[in-house]
Amino acid sequence: MTDEKLLSTLATIVRGSSPRPKGDPRYYGGSIPRLMVSDVSRDGMYVTPQIDFLTEEGAKKSRPMKKGDVIIAVSGDPGEPCILNVDACIHDGFVGLRDLDTKLIFSPYLYQYLKLVKERNKAQAVGAIYKNLNTDQIKKIKIPLPPLSTQQHIAQILDKADTLRQKDQALLAHYDQLAQSLFLEMFGDPVLNPKGWNMIQFNTVLKNIENGWSPVCEPKSRNSDEQWAVLKLGAVTYRTYNSLDHKVLPKSEAGRPEIEVKKGDLLFTRKNTYELVGASAFVFDTPPKLMLPDTIFRLNYDIEKSHPLFLYFLINHQNYRKEIQRLASGTSGSMPNISKGKLMKKILPLPPIELQNQFAERIASIEAQKAIAQKAAEQSEALFQSLLQRAFKGELVE
Repeated sequence: MTDEKLLSTLATIVRGSSPRPKGDPRYYGGSIPRLMVSDVSRDGMYVTPQIDFLTEEGAKKSRPMKKGDVIIAVSGDPGEPCILNVDACIHDGFVGLRDLDTKLIFSPYLYQYLKLVKERNKAQAVGAIYKNLNTDQIKKIKIPLPPLSTQQHIAQILDKADTLRQKDQALLAHYDQLAQSLFLEMFGDPVLNPKGWNMIQFNTVLKNIENGWSPVCEPKSRNSDEQWAVLKLGAVTYRTYNSLDHKVLPKSEAGRPEIEVKKGDLLFTRKNTYELVGASAFVFDTPPKLMLPDTIFRLNYDIEKSHPLFLYFLINHQNYRKEIQRLASGTSGSMPNISKGKLMKKILPLPPIELQNQFAERIASIEAQKAIAQKAAEQSEALFQSLLQRAFKGELVE
C-alpha cells in the first residue's frame, strides 16, 4: 500500500497577501507581478500577470514565490492548483507551497495529484457569500507517496499529455490575443480614446438590462437539454460563455422561458469578488433551457447603434474593465455589486456602426478558426483526464 502524508508535512504552506494601503506608490506600480485569481487560466498552467505589479518594497510585504512553485487557489475557483511559469508574488486568493520536501515528493507529481482531487477539495470550501478554502483545509490534504521513481514516471506520462493540451490551449489563447489586437488596431485604447470617438452613455446603446433568478438548485449539472437549469457565475466570469457551468433546477420549480439564455446574448456579471466583477461574455451558441441567475445581467443592445461584439470587447478590455469595476459597491462582508443605474450612465467611446460591423465580420472569421482549435483542445483534454484517472489507480506504473 502506498504511504500517505499530509500536505503540511511536505511543504511550508503560506497564504498570499496584499500590501496595504492598496495603490500606495511605495508598494504598487513596480515591475514584480502579483498574481490574482483572474490571472491564472482555468487549466492552471498559463499565468498572465495583467493588473497588479509591486515594487521591491511591496514584494517584501507580500508572498514571493518562484517559477516552478505550486500554488493553490482558495477563492474564485477554490482547489485549482497551478505551477508558476514566472517568479511572482501571490494575492490572498492563493496559498503557496514553499520548501517542498524533494526527498519525498516530486513537484510535477504533486501538481498532477492536486488536479485529480480538485473537485473533492473544492467541495470543502465554505462561505455564505462566496466559497473559500482556508489554509487549515489545504494543510489536511493527504498526498499518496509512491517511490520517487514512480512519481517521476507518472509525472512524465502526464506531462506529455499535458504538453499536448497546453499547445491546444495556447492556440486558443493566440486567437484570443489576435482578436484583442484587432480591437486595439481599429478602435484604440477605450480609456485614452486616441482616435477621438464620440463619448456617450451606455443607455444610448442599450435598450434595457435584465437580470435573472437564483432559486435553490440541486448541486449538480443536468442530465439532458430537456431539463431546466440555472447558470452559475463561472459561466461568464472568465469572459467566455461556458454553458456547462450550471445547476439543475429542482423538479418542484418550473422553468422561466423569459430569462432563458439565447444565441446572441451579451452577458455581464453584476456581482462577484472585486477582482472578477464586471466580466462580459458573448453567447455565440447555447443549448436550450439555461436560465440567467440573479447575479448575471443580460445587456439588451440596440443593433442599429452598436454591435454586441464591439461592446463585448470594450467591456473586457483590460483598462476599460478597471473603469467598470470602479462602479461596484458593497458593504463589508458582501459581494461587490454593479447596479443597472450606474452601468447605464457609464461613459463609453462609440465608433461609427459601419466600423463596428467590419470588426464583427473579422471577429467571425477568427472565431471560425478558433472553433476548429476548440475541438482539438477538447480531445486533448479528454485524453489528459483519462490518463490522470488511470495514473493514480496504479495503471501507469512501470
